[in-house]
Amino acid sequence: MAQAYSSADVPSMGRRQFMNLLTFGSATGVALGALYPVVRYFIPPSSGGAGGGVSAKDALGNDVLLSKFTAEHNVGDRVLVQGLKGDPTYLVMQGESAIADYGLNAVCTHLGCVVPWNASEDKFICPCHGSQYNNEGKVVRGPAPLSLALAHVDVADDKVSLTPWKETDFRDGESPWWS
Repeated sequence: MAQAYSSADVPSMGRRQFMNLLTFGSATGVALGALYPVVRYFIPPSSGGAGGGVSAKDALGNDVLLSKFTAEHNVGDRVLVQGLKGDPTYLVMQGESAIADYGLNAVCTHLGCVVPWNASEDKFICPCHGSQYNNEGKVVRGPAPLSLALAHVDVADDKVSLTPWKETDFRDGESPWWS
């Protein structure tokens, strides 16, 4: 005896359509899961809130604390820290318990070498091709075409932070080339 089915008893989607939807959904999920790390690789991580700056880090990756920093260094010292974009940046000791309100990016503007501070000559001298910068990072002898980039140095709750310098360069009165 054949049973008569009403349209209410028959599902609206056939088995084949359901299996196609299940297969497509699974394949899409796997593809998106595999693509996620690739997309994240090309999107740079956020560096925090706007205007908050980047914490200066010492050689071990610890935050630079002003009280500890000034206790360990002498007036006139230029000390490398990790600064904006991870670039080596000099902090300048101005007084017994004070640092300058600017930092100097230590990357030579000629070929990208890290420029060491030469205290005996009171200037930065690039070991690669002999470029020289005065004690404020202004180029005084080439082949480097530009002065060292500047960064603002701020202190909040004893932590030293760096923010991009966008104002006029105080060394030559020109707009900053690095912004």
